[in-house]
Amino acid sequence: MQWLLVSVIVACTACADLLQAHGMRNGGARWKVPLSIVFLALSFFSFTQLLRIADLSFAVPATAASLVVETALARPVLKERVGWRRWGGAALAAVGVALLAH
Repeated sequence: MQWLLVSVIVACTACADLLQAHGMRNGGARWKVPLSIVFLALSFFSFTQLLRIADLSFAVPATAASLVVETALARPVLKERVGWRRWGGAALAAVGVALLAH
């Protein structure tokens, strides 16, 4: 159950951040910023549920997987250039989350 909540948090956080970034860059896309707030609310309430069943020392680092998802989607969605340093940081975050799984 805790990994399901982590997945919901990661997906909602990544969607919210991507929508905010894309909406702020394109002034005409006003619906994206309010929709990002909905995703942030879903992420927050999922996080509170995760804290009910898991320790904080698990919950916070596990949700760092959103960094990996956001880095992977930055180029195709936001058309950003993602250098090797960013990929390295995302890889380190992924290794940290993988260590939590065991």
